[in-house]
Amino acid sequence: MIYPHFALELEELTVSFDGFKAVNGVTLYVAKDELRVIIGPNGAGKTTLLDLICGRTKPTDGKITFMDKVLTRLPEQEIVRAGVVRKFQTPSIYPKISVFENLELSHPKGRTAIGAIFFRRTPDVVERIHMVAEQIFLKDLLNKEAEQLSHGQKQWLEIGMLLMADPQLLLLDEPVAGMSVREREQTAELLRSICKGRSAVVIEHDMKFVRRIADKVTVMHQGKVLAEGHMDDIEKDPRVVEVYLGH
Repeated sequence: MIYPHFALELEELTVSFDGFKAVNGVTLYVAKDELRVIIGPNGAGKTTLLDLICGRTKPTDGKITFMDKVLTRLPEQEIVRAGVVRKFQTPSIYPKISVFENLELSHPKGRTAIGAIFFRRTPDVVERIHMVAEQIFLKDLLNKEAEQLSHGQKQWLEIGMLLMADPQLLLLDEPVAGMSVREREQTAELLRSICKGRSAVVIEHDMKFVRRIADKVTVMHQGKVLAEGHMDDIEKDPRVVEVYLGH
């Protein structure tokens, strides 16, 4: 049997807080270009799992590998440099400046101390900003102040700020929370398009949205993987219905 090459490998990942195992022996493999969605009840360990991958929390035990590079003990900034970026539930943007300037500030050449000193708005930078703005449905709003955007547009802008560095793995925590129905549909379209050429791990509660975007679904419960597979199979799994979908 030929096994696919995985982009992200989590093996027996565990983290304990004062004896409580928030994540307990999780093994998870995400393929290149795969959009994986993690679902489960509150307190299942979903957000903690993303914290472990991006280096915000260090595991008690286990191993994290991304594109054959071991991330387990690396500092957060080294993990970002390895191509892994994280979006939290609340948009983190610069509200008083334009969409264009938000994207420009996120360009990797301007993110280091030395880079910021010598950073210039070159044609390459401008081209990248326009390309990303089109991806995130904001190409006609580049001169608008970020604080004037709708909630959904602010979420898209933050995703765009992550895309400026052309990451290889996106970690997204409830990207459609608080969005309108139309914005959710557009976000599904956005995520499907940006995952051509990169992988993503998404935490989400909206099952209709999950069905639209997921290549594969992982269900977590009490810090462990309860079930895994395509959404059609997950929805029929009696264990998943009992602990999550039946609520």
